[in-house]
This record gives sequence, structure tokens and C-alpha cells, in this order.
Amino acid sequence: MILRRVVAPLIVLASASPAFAHTGHGASGFVHGFAHPLGGIDHVLAMVAVGLYAAMLGGRALWLIPASFLGAMAIGGVMGMADYGLPYTEIAIAISVIGLGLAVALRISLPTITATALAGLFAIFHGHAHGAEMPQSISGCEYAAGFLLATVLLYAIGIAAGLTAGRLAEPGGWRIAQAAGAAITVTGIALLAN
Repeated sequence: MILRRVVAPLIVLASASPAFAHTGHGASGFVHGFAHPLGGIDHVLAMVAVGLYAAMLGGRALWLIPASFLGAMAIGGVMGMADYGLPYTEIAIAISVIGLGLAVALRISLPTITATALAGLFAIFHGHAHGAEMPQSISGCEYAAGFLLATVLLYAIGIAAGLTAGRLAEPGGWRIAQAAGAAITVTGIALLAN
């Protein structure tokens, strides 16, 4: 039920194209920012994996890991908008997809503080990519609000899937989540290879 309430609107939003009433005008900064994380498989998989992993760890990790990722991603976004060079951003993003996928696939139970710190480290690179790719003609604040909201919605999908897997643990729910983690890992390896 939760997945339908979250996934259906995201699919509709992701598939909708912006309306241009007058030529020469682009979509708002918020729309660009919201669409950016949804337009890259690396970002989608990493954000969903963050939610899955947080749900798997449970307790305080359920909100600390996503909050850490979101805060560090905002910092990375500002760095990207300011043209602060961050080497190996794309490689780090691919590694984050692999690492988060493996954490879910293998059900690695790190201490919450360690998982939170690693999520924050990965997030800086994701945020930097978002900020660096911001069109110069739009508002940075609106753009950041858009990509942060899209990120929260992707976390919500991962958390909902993880909590559902936890409820279905007896009939094999975590195996499904682990399979998703394995698929995320394989995709991350493919991204790294490219």
C-alpha cells in the first residue's frame, strides 16, 4: 500500500515533461532539481539502497542514515554549484552504488555511527554531481529544494520496501531485498566499468 502511494506519483512525475508556454523559457529551478536525481539510474539506485539499508538496520539508523545522506548531499550540492572541484566524483558515485548494494545484499550490519558516516561520505559526491550540473540560469535554492525532495521520496521508497521486507521476513522478504541489493551492486559495477 505504501509503495503504491509513493511509487505511482514518482512514476507520473518522472514521466511528465515540463510545459513550455513561451519559447525561450525553461522550467523552474525546482523542476530541474527534482528531475535530476530521477534521471540518473546511479542516483535512483543509491537513494533507494540508502532507504533499504536504513530499514534493514532499523532503530535510530532508520532516520539517521537518510538524514546524514541528505545533509551531506546538500553540502556537496553547494560545493558543486560553487564550482569547487571534487576529483573522481563519477567513480565515487558508482562505488557508492556498489557499496550500498552490497550492504543490502549481504545484510552487513555496521554500527549506526559507521553506516551514517559512510552514507554522508557517499552523499557528498552525489550532491556535488547535482550541484555541478545545475543550469546557470536557474535559482540554486529552488534547484536544491527540488533535488533534496526527490531524494527524500527515493529514500521513502527504499525504507517502505525495507520495512515491508522486514514484515515478510518469515516468508523470505529479506531475500527479496537482498536480491534487490545484488541487482543494485551489479548495476553499480556496470556503471563503474563505463
